[in-house]
Amino acid sequence: MLDFLLEYGLIGLFIGSFLAATIVPFSADVLLVGMLVAGADPVAAIAVATAGNWLGGATSYGIGRAGKWEWIERLHVKRESLERQKQRIERFGAPIALLTWVPFVGDVFAVALGFYRVRFIPAMFWMLIGKAARFICWYWITMWVG
Repeated sequence: MLDFLLEYGLIGLFIGSFLAATIVPFSADVLLVGMLVAGADPVAAIAVATAGNWLGGATSYGIGRAGKWEWIERLHVKRESLERQKQRIERFGAPIALLTWVPFVGDVFAVALGFYRVRFIPAMFWMLIGKAARFICWYWITMWVG
């Protein structure tokens, strides 16, 4: 799949970055590094990867927002556990969206932000900052190693 997405250049990078920010197990980092090594314009590649990953995160937020307590309880998750998690999310608020870039758990944070109804605009702002910083770091690592 990686080769397929790389063949489509920036469009493939956008699609892959979007999918990686949802529950699809995929790495936008690998795609970005592949594009950079192949000679893509760094500014365009970082912008496209950030936009795709950010919109994927917003989609995960929306999935969480559509969720209902009853659905989670059917999965045998205790309401007390959900309440404790809600308190943690409320304590940190929208800036927790900075962590949505973290592999595996980032998607969970995005869904939880929506599920617990954290304000959309601040959450999206912090999510954008975190995801952009991640891709900028990968650019610097690629240039340093490269």
